Amino acid sequence: MCGIVGAVSTRDIVPILIEGLRRLEYRGYDSCGVAVHQDGVLRRARSTARVAELQAHADDARLASGTGIAHTRWATHGAPSEHNAHPHFSHGPGAVDLASPTLSGRIALVHNGIIENHDSLRAELRARGYVFASQTDTEVIAHLVHLHYDGDLLEAVQRALPRLEGAYAIAVFCRDEPQRVVGARKGSPLVLGLGDGETFVASDAMALAGVTDQIVYLEDGDVVDLRPGRAWISAARADGGWRPAERPVRTVHAHTGAAELGPYRHYMQKEIFEQPRAIADTLEGVSAIGPALFGEGAAEVLGRTRQVLILACGTSYYAGCTARYWLEAIAGVPATVEIASEYRYRASVPIPGTLVVTISQSGETADTMAALKHARSLGLTDTMTICNVGTSAMVRECGLAFLTRAGVEIGVASTKAFTTQLVGLYLLTLALARLRGRLDDAREAAELQALRHLPLALQSVLALEPQVIAWAEDFARKEHALFLGRGMHYPIALEGALKLKEISYIHAEAYPAGELKHGPLALVTDQMPVVTIAPNDALLEKLESNMQEVRARGGQLYAFADADTRIGSDEGLHVIRMPEHYGALSPILHVVPLQLLAYHTACARGTDVDKPRNLAKSVTVE
Repeated sequence: MCGIVGAVSTRDIVPILIEGLRRLEYRGYDSCGVAVHQDGVLRRARSTARVAELQAHADDARLASGTGIAHTRWATHGAPSEHNAHPHFSHGPGAVDLASPTLSGRIALVHNGIIENHDSLRAELRARGYVFASQTDTEVIAHLVHLHYDGDLLEAVQRALPRLEGAYAIAVFCRDEPQRVVGARKGSPLVLGLGDGETFVASDAMALAGVTDQIVYLEDGDVVDLRPGRAWISAARADGGWRPAERPVRTVHAHTGAAELGPYRHYMQKEIFEQPRAIADTLEGVSAIGPALFGEGAAEVLGRTRQVLILACGTSYYAGCTARYWLEAIAGVPATVEIASEYRYRASVPIPGTLVVTISQSGETADTMAALKHARSLGLTDTMTICNVGTSAMVRECGLAFLTRAGVEIGVASTKAFTTQLVGLYLLTLALARLRGRLDDAREAAELQALRHLPLALQSVLALEPQVIAWAEDFARKEHALFLGRGMHYPIALEGALKLKEISYIHAEAYPAGELKHGPLALVTDQMPVVTIAPNDALLEKLESNMQEVRARGGQLYAFADADTRIGSDEGLHVIRMPEHYGALSPILHVVPLQLLAYHTACARGTDVDKPRNLAKSVTVE
């Protein structure tokens, strides 16, 4: 969600810090800042605008140093404002001049995550004379490190961390120890970067693209001590002490080219049109259906699977809801889909033979990770993740994995990550069906052919963009919309409504079409467009009856109908014909025009498509 970059070097690292923040802008943020050790004091620049403005502030302040930290913040505790922006300083007990650019700071700190016991710590620190300049939970950590500081920053951080309850990734440095930064993580991602005579810390390897490709993924509970040429990692012992820890160094080639817009107006548009390639890449090398697609030991795990429990949030949750229809109809495996943020807080009954499947674009989603750990604590040890980042915590935590190959997704509203997740889930369905004797050789060959044809089918759907643009002009003038779907297309209606509300700020809801007369029909007027997903499947006749209910009340219907349906344009009924019916894979095709509709409606309304208000790309806090 937030972004961290830190560095220790013998060269000026301010340009590296700010460029790192720029690479993390896709995550979403509402303020940003940078702090350095310069001329024996701590200096900083902060902004509630974009990183470009922070760059201007840093240039005006002539910030230059070999030691520093930087941050993009997505507000949790305290409104988006300059005094709540990171980095935070601690100068010790006593009065503080809030207008000072240095605050006589001794400790500078940035933080991702949420400290749940910040109120009690704040009261304790205030009693000791510490003055708070912000409403954030982060400032508590800075003061706590200062409280424990006695000449050794690493020791101060190690003494402060056990007092913190919640999730954190931090980077901190001290006025009294030039060329030293200490980082730590628990429940929020942090990586170490190793360069030639310099070291880096960041919340995402992408922040270090072009600087170093030698990356160490820190584990929960790790603390790292950065110096110009070396870094030391320590991990907590059970007795409360610390021990040296070895972590593998990986060569990670960050996708710097993926951040180029090319001919597209926004990253979201670019990523919508990248979906044929993303799906083709995800299917590359898939020559047969079987457990081998999901890693070593998958045959044994899938062979004993009696039901599937899917844990996910947001768009990934809707992918799981779609997969439930596939798993039960094709593989004959019972499936349950849980919103990850709710699952761990209710009493659930663990059932032997359950395969726990997490879905996450980043592989760092805090709620999903917590739900996974909760499931394991209940004895559900067979785990798999569908994920887009092979080096993520989710991949390391799960026994099995299927890696989608969507590439870097910059736009906050997920598009190609969603459709490649659906491909991974469909392959899992087919693998389970094969093991259960429900997929013979002929059916497997037909399924593989249909999957390989998907990229071409998607190209035909993308060609509908001009027709969708015409609809978007109508939607841009509305404030409410209703989405309807039946069966496995109901989750696609949910995803379409989510996309519209995320980036256009139009209130949108989705319902199973059969529920229309049980309440939502009361909302239908000529001012509320009703979007209908109308594939030519067994539920089409039922769906047509639901559409007539809307028309009878003067509602305006906008239907995405397969080419071979009898649905045609009429007064109050607008139809865009999909190129072909695609059977069980139809949801993957039908979601694309919904993405285009949301995108072009947002463009018509002039919203910030790639960085919608109040939202972040990578949700690393609960």
